[in-house]
Amino acid sequence: MPAAKNAPNILISAAGSDGAWKKAMTERLPGAKIVTNDENYDPATIDYALFWKQPQGLIKTLSNLKAIFSLGAGVDHVVSSPSLPADLPVIRLEDAGMADQMVQYHLYAALHFMRDFDVYAAQQAKADWTQHPVARISRCRVGVMGLGALGAAVATALSNLGFTVSGWSRSMKAIDGITTYAGKETLPEFLGQSDILICLLPRTPETENVLESATLSFLPKGAAIINAARGAMINEADLLRALDTGHLRGAFLDVAVTEPLPESHPFWDHPKIRITPHIAAETRIEESVDQIAENIDRINRGDTPRGLVNRQTGY
Repeated sequence: MPAAKNAPNILISAAGSDGAWKKAMTERLPGAKIVTNDENYDPATIDYALFWKQPQGLIKTLSNLKAIFSLGAGVDHVVSSPSLPADLPVIRLEDAGMADQMVQYHLYAALHFMRDFDVYAAQQAKADWTQHPVARISRCRVGVMGLGALGAAVATALSNLGFTVSGWSRSMKAIDGITTYAGKETLPEFLGQSDILICLLPRTPETENVLESATLSFLPKGAAIINAARGAMINEADLLRALDTGHLRGAFLDVAVTEPLPESHPFWDHPKIRITPHIAAETRIEESVDQIAENIDRINRGDTPRGLVNRQTGY
């Protein structure tokens, strides 16, 4: 089908999944002209770019962009680009099927610690049949750092299951059944009552190494950490130290500072760490292309798109 008059020109650069995104976008917007970064195209004609870990320098070649869409939960791969124009809209996916997956992952990880499955795994290696009392779920305090769409969904699901849940974010949020905190000054109090700490913060300069020796020390002795946000949230050397000294009982990690995690990394063999390869939630393409198409319509009408990133906060 030929491109319709005034139909958008869309560029896709999606870290190896360009073809799947192009197929889905073509079906959703059959009148649009859609190209991938390995095809021949005129950069000056591109109206919209769909990016996930795009090549360095690509943005500065696109002189007439109306907006960039991030094809994942994070936007740091876009907003960290030095060639990104200050006034160019960057739009994130608001859910795209990721919330349910994040809830599943964190329910599993939280129960791993609450039901002492980490202890039983260590006992199995020694053929140790020792039984331990089952803790009351309401006495297990879970703290969720980051109360955006994904964090709020995880906090609510854990609360509904019976955990005592609190949440912390940059600005105050109100969520039914959740005690919420905001601002750096409340972080020690929030961490001090988190037997299980879940990190779902976006990656910004302010959140890098937010969990390091000082902040980790605020956690109760025997606390556990679950991180499915970004590896840079946690100082890895300080985390290892807190585990080795016994201050923390364990960590359930879906992300790392360097991915894939190097074979020589101490996380692989650490008895208190469980590793998954950044699979907590994947972007669902069908849901995503619907959001993108609707936002392109909004921009063409002169309306504000949903999921518009605040360039000051980075999310």
